[in-house]
Amino acid sequence: MTKTERPITRTSELKISFEFFPPKSPDMEAQLWQTVEALQPYQPDFVSVTYGAGGTTREPTLSTVKRLIDDTPLATASHLTCVGATRDEVRAVVEEFEAAGVRHFVALRGDPQGGVGTRYAPHPGGYVNAADLVSGLRAMGDFEISVSAYPERHPESENDTVDLDMLKQKVDAGATRALTQFFFDNDVYERYMERVQAAGINIPIVPGIMPIQNLTQLKRFASMCGASIPSFLDARFEGSEGDAQARAAIAADLAAEQIADLSRRGVQEFHIYTMNRAPLTIATLDRLGVSPKAGRVSGAAA
Repeated sequence: MTKTERPITRTSELKISFEFFPPKSPDMEAQLWQTVEALQPYQPDFVSVTYGAGGTTREPTLSTVKRLIDDTPLATASHLTCVGATRDEVRAVVEEFEAAGVRHFVALRGDPQGGVGTRYAPHPGGYVNAADLVSGLRAMGDFEISVSAYPERHPESENDTVDLDMLKQKVDAGATRALTQFFFDNDVYERYMERVQAAGINIPIVPGIMPIQNLTQLKRFASMCGASIPSFLDARFEGSEGDAQARAAIAADLAAEQIADLSRRGVQEFHIYTMNRAPLTIATLDRLGVSPKAGRVSGAAA
């Protein structure tokens, strides 16, 4: 869609949030802060920063979160996992992040220390699972607590009933919002929401939107986390091999179309996995008619 065409959906009530990950090199750090500066004018509802299993990125996550809080007006959430940590160690991390200004955590169990596909074992003296972590967080303070949700089921869940029961446990423990694993078939999300509502779960279940930076890499990642790749994605990208500009345009079209369709189905809140890159996210928002807000505040990349 060109800039002169009519936006494909109404955007007056859309809420968006962005996910970032802590950089691992000086070049990646520069890219992150350029991305933050570019996306900040869209005034997201909040941004979140990921956190490695067992606290493997605790310091980079804390540094990133602290800079976002200190140098930008962005409401900033930190991910938190309980893999490889005792309850006391988790409390110490929470207190450190709270002192930095964090009032919103995305509470996740985290991947097994042996990697995706290996058996998960709770740390002795630690939290058993994400629901247990949410309960612990709720006891520590009046935090906003987001959790994960899986429209196509967590890869370790035996069936849909077990998967929904875990989400309900997290809600009963005090979760206030769920952010979904990425998906590309909106009918999958709609069927999931029917099961969620039937289970009596009534917190917002925010769709996680993944603009496709690299389809081949995405397929590898999706195979590990249980997300399906519909055949229509291959069909849309067919013939664009070797043309980076064309593939980026297709990816932006797909993400915008997905959000627009979900919006028509009544969804108004979306969590975008930016992969620390701004162009594709901006192109997606542009196609939706979402523009940077007035009063841009710079400083994140200073």
